[in-house]
Amino acid sequence: MMDNKDLEAEIHPLKNEDRKSQENLGNRLKNEDNLKSAPAQSRLSRCRTVAFFLSLFFCLLVVFVVSFIIPCPDRPVSQSMWRIDYNAAVTYDFLAMEDINKDRIQDVVFLYKNTNNSNSSNRSCTDEGFSSPCAFVAAVSGANGSVLWERPVVQDVAFVERTMPQPSDSKTSSACILVGRPGSFLAIDLFTGETLWSHPSSFGGNTSILSPLLQVPDIDSDGAPDLLILTQEGKEVSGSIYSGSTGHQIGHRGSLSMHGDSSSLLHVTRTGAHYILLPCASSLCSCSLKDLYEKVTGRDAPFKSDPHWENMLNASTHRLLPSSGAIRYLMNVPGKAGQDVLLVSSEACVLLDGQELTPRWTLGAAQILRKPVLGHYKPDTPAVVIENGTGIDRQILLLDLHSGAILWSQTLPNFPGAPPSTSLPTADHRSAFFFWGLHELIGTNEMDPGDAQHSLYMFHPTLPSVLLELANISANIVTFDVVLFETSRHAAYVLLTGPASSDMPGLVSVIKHKVRDLVPGSRVVYLGEGRPDSDQAIRDRFSWLRYRSEV
Repeated sequence: MMDNKDLEAEIHPLKNEDRKSQENLGNRLKNEDNLKSAPAQSRLSRCRTVAFFLSLFFCLLVVFVVSFIIPCPDRPVSQSMWRIDYNAAVTYDFLAMEDINKDRIQDVVFLYKNTNNSNSSNRSCTDEGFSSPCAFVAAVSGANGSVLWERPVVQDVAFVERTMPQPSDSKTSSACILVGRPGSFLAIDLFTGETLWSHPSSFGGNTSILSPLLQVPDIDSDGAPDLLILTQEGKEVSGSIYSGSTGHQIGHRGSLSMHGDSSSLLHVTRTGAHYILLPCASSLCSCSLKDLYEKVTGRDAPFKSDPHWENMLNASTHRLLPSSGAIRYLMNVPGKAGQDVLLVSSEACVLLDGQELTPRWTLGAAQILRKPVLGHYKPDTPAVVIENGTGIDRQILLLDLHSGAILWSQTLPNFPGAPPSTSLPTADHRSAFFFWGLHELIGTNEMDPGDAQHSLYMFHPTLPSVLLELANISANIVTFDVVLFETSRHAAYVLLTGPASSDMPGLVSVIKHKVRDLVPGSRVVYLGEGRPDSDQAIRDRFSWLRYRSEV
């Protein structure tokens, strides 16, 4: 039996031919559409490929231009060691560090007194109205020791101190404050060497200036911290306030109504009140900045007082706290809630609570003749370096600042006039400590300290049984510091040597040495019986130390 389709084909043959022709026509049209769309897709694919390779070529071109054609800024080469000498000169106990020429390396500012300058400046003593010799301020490059600026400033120096370093966006420059003989009072810009301001000194001939210079909050609203200078005439202590930007005196000089000594301190209580702390005999005396300001100006002060401190303060004698022995040093130190006060007397070292003035801990039976130095023995845990005793009996103590516990101790004989110890933060959140002592640590009982060499020792808490002797110096050391010259790069010590007496001019030298470059030739000193490692392995560990800036 035939299918319906075959039957229909036989009955309507023409109709069937038409259907086939229509189907063939539809197939041809579809094939033509496919042939037309294929070149379009191919062109799109080729465009994408070209765009990809053009982008890749452009990126490679940019990398090539940035890497090889555009010059990178020249990074100054910092010499491992440099030295500057001045003949027939004397120098002063003053060093300041500042990046003066903006090469990201700290530069060195110092003072010396000489007939002539270093021939790097055309200014002479007579050009500035001084007789020869006179005092010069000089700034030298930390990279190579070249003179950046140099000029005569006063006939002779009675007092010199730098202001606190100012932030980069500050309206005021970091300055060197000088009081000259005869009476001159001036500020020198550390970046240019030019005089910021200069006035005749109001300090009498029998007046001594108490160190340090105290910086107080901006009183005259000129954007710069102001200066408080304490002076002593006889036994009476007076205070004078000066504008930090102009040097003009604010009010007049006012008596603190107390018999004080040096080592003054400006302390801020936890209520925000400012108090001047001053040693007076065997007591700690005090005067509020508010009372002094009102006394010298006759106006209401922009400061406040602390009721708790006012209750503790004797209104007639200004005595705040009795002390066991004469007070030698006062320091603000970081506490758990604000600043605490470290008090060093002739018989003890005491950490006082910054608000209540109650002892947190006491180190008794101490003979501390050096100002303590702060650092970190454990990671991020403040420690304090105490030099207990003198001569061959000197002992270095590292104490936990919060508890007073002894973390490390070592007998390290020293010599008369040795510079104080110092510290530098390391990348492991500890500190490297630097001590001066005699060259030989063994047999010092039989050694004449005057004939011994002066040695610089380095200590790091990760090697508690080892000292590294970095350098030996035979010249008279006037002042010394260890500085991070480049952030995260290299630390160096700066040494200022010169005659022991200003009446006998001689050779004055400023010396810089990179610490890391001294390590390979250093001497390893073992403090105990055992040896934790070979000498070279220990030197390698000191060489690998990295340093960081103070926070």
